[in-house]
Parts: sequence; structure tokens; C-alpha cells
Amino acid sequence: MSIRRSSGLVGALTLALVLTGCGSSSDGGDSASEKSKTRVFTADNGKIKIPANPKRVVATGYAVPALIEADAPLVGISSWKRGEPMMNKEDLATYKKLKKVAGEQAAETNYEAIAEAEPDLIVIGVPAPVLGDIDMKRLKSIAPVVAIGPSLPSAWRDLSRKQADAAGAVKQFDAQKKTYDTKAAELAAKYKDVLPKLKLGHVGAYGDAAKGTFQREFNGSWGTNIAEDLGATYYGKVKKAGPGSAAVSEYPSIEELPAAFREADALTYSVNADGSVPPSVKYVLDSKLWKNLPAVKAGKVFPYRYTEAATYGEALLTLDAIDESLAPLLKP
Repeated sequence: MSIRRSSGLVGALTLALVLTGCGSSSDGGDSASEKSKTRVFTADNGKIKIPANPKRVVATGYAVPALIEADAPLVGISSWKRGEPMMNKEDLATYKKLKKVAGEQAAETNYEAIAEAEPDLIVIGVPAPVLGDIDMKRLKSIAPVVAIGPSLPSAWRDLSRKQADAAGAVKQFDAQKKTYDTKAAELAAKYKDVLPKLKLGHVGAYGDAAKGTFQREFNGSWGTNIAEDLGATYYGKVKKAGPGSAAVSEYPSIEELPAAFREADALTYSVNADGSVPPSVKYVLDSKLWKNLPAVKAGKVFPYRYTEAATYGEALLTLDAIDESLAPLLKP
């Protein structure tokens, strides 16, 4: 696609949106009226006028799995390889079929591909600091843009619903949430006599073993927030809280392992979707300091899969994985 053609298409789309926003149309009747309806939506990038019922949505980042699960009217998405192991067969087929208008990184956004998709709404699901890698002015010339990115790891619940709301796909989203809530409540009842009584510690997978540190995750972090729905509590707090995930996880040196987890009744750790142990976690598990921890000697150590879950569909997999891992706790 040439630049000239792209500019023309962008201009045509912009003109069409202006006409739509003014409620002007030659179609007449209820159909035209429906198309002209807009609403003001509050997002990370301010209050944006968007279609009340979007028909052609482009999604990037964390909005990709959320809007696929919600059956939003997607016409283009960014690549989201990290989420592929957590998609069911139907969603994975949808993901593979949709046109990719951006890579894994925000800086890999293909503006011409987005213009070709002719969206009437663009939903960006990346953290606010990453928005600097995106030419927002150029995107806004194509269609209204709402940025709804992750903050605290546990905030995926509210953020994914907001993304679905913007895309006019709340109905399917809420059905998925209900399924999750029901499953979580069943498991909370199953573990109610055991799990809430334990002081838990968690080793996360986001880290670099070469640095001689480990990731400790507290309540509200990626590796812990879904287990909390079953009644788990990860004791302690970050020594020096920062923004985002730094508010609920930290990177102590490996020498601090005994002090970090000496009081833990049980320990959990993140593993890959296939059950393999990532290098940053293996570094901890191979340490003599780890093997001498009271919980490890007592055999109270449990791996968690799918700790990157950021949608209710993905989190259902996490619930099942946690249940499978913690099952020995229920044995007399």
C-alpha cells in the first residue's frame, strides 16, 4: 500500500467520522440514526467521543484477548503471542484469522494496516508509559482512540471490562465473568478449611537469574491475585513500593531468601504453561537457601501455571491449575 493511498484513505475515514459525529447522513431512517449515535468514554487518554455501538474495532495489547473473548466486532489486532497458550480452540482460531496491525511491541504499530482495516474505534491496551511509543495523533486521524492499559496486575478485572464496554461487547464479557465467579466460589468453599489459615509466599517468573535476585510477589500481583479468590493470603508487603507491579512485587537478592520466606507455611511459584520451570525460578529452586526453608522441608511447595492471566477466560485456566497444584493440601 502506497503512502499516497493511505493518506487518501485516512482523509476519507476522517471525513466520514466527522459527518457521522454531526449526525449527517444520506441514508435516512433508523439505521442512519443508529450509526450516528455517540457517547463520551473516559479512558487513560481523557474523555473521548466514540460510537455508541462500534461495528469495526481494532485492538492492541491486553485488549486483544479481552475483546476476542467478548466477541467484539474486531477487524484488526496486534500480535499477542504470550496469550496463545491460554486461548481456547475457538478464540485461538479467531486470533489467528484476524489481520495483525501491530507487533508485540507498541512501537511496531502499522498505521497503514490500521487505516486499511477501516475501524470506527481503536482500543489500545498498553500501559500508560508505553503510549509514548505510539503516534496518537496519527491514530486519531483514522478513528477515535481509547487507551485502557494495565496498572496493578490484579486490575485486569476492571480494565478488561472497560475495554469490552468501549467495544460494545459487555454482554459476553459478563457471561464469562459469571462463569469465573461461580468456579472461584466453588474452589473457595473447597479450600475454606485449609487455605485461609496459611501464610503464603510466592516466587514470580519475571526476573533475571543472572542478577542474583528473585521476584517475590505479594497480594495483588500476577502470581497471587487469582489464588486470592480461593482464600489465599500472601503475607508481607513491598519494602519500597513503586508504580504498577512494583507496588506488589520486589526483587531481593538471593541471600535474602531465608528472611523473606522463613515464616511461610507454604510456598508457591510460577511456571510456564507447559509446566516447565523458567530460568529465573529454577535459579531459586536450585539454591541451598531455598531447600533449607521450613516450608520446603515440609513439602509445602506448589507450582502455579497461567499466572499471566488477564481475562476471565484465561483466569479459568489458572483456577483449574491452582486447584490441581494445591490438591495435596486437602489430604489428611
